[in-house]
Amino acid sequence: MSRYLYFSWFVLMLSTYTVHAQNKIKWNTWDEALEKSKKVKKKIFVDIYTDWCGWCKKLDHSTFAENHIAKYINENYYPVKFNAEMKESVILKGVEYKYVNSGRRGYHELAAYLMQGRMSYPTGVFLDEDFNLIQAIPGFQDVDNFEMIIAYFGTNSHKSIPWNKFMSQYNHQAYYSK
Repeated sequence: MSRYLYFSWFVLMLSTYTVHAQNKIKWNTWDEALEKSKKVKKKIFVDIYTDWCGWCKKLDHSTFAENHIAKYINENYYPVKFNAEMKESVILKGVEYKYVNSGRRGYHELAAYLMQGRMSYPTGVFLDEDFNLIQAIPGFQDVDNFEMIIAYFGTNSHKSIPWNKFMSQYNHQAYYSK
């Protein structure tokens, strides 16, 4: 009988783990996001990071790992993970952006463009369905703050409601029902 209970407990724990891990952000390259956008229009969320950035890693392992965050991002955006120090060129809206060698560490021109010259990592960038800049938001975002931010832009509330009013009226269940 104890073997049966142990096996049942193991199966229960395994299924619980699977449920929690089922929604991961499905990161795209620029080219993938561009191609997908030709078929179905969605906003684009860009996570600009560097390999050496500790807060970037914390964001990946905490906020981005939350099931409801990943689900909302995947449903409402084409998420792009962009290394601000990558060496490959990227073409966006007919403009080629390249890596710029600058001292010990260089930077990618597209990262500088999207962050409007404010090189801070991590930075979350929101683009509209036509890859036009909506807003760049620098710094680590905890789960509570980030879920409000992605709902604000994901629902186009930024077009009609000031951020402070949106925050004061925000209701988690309205955007993240289970």
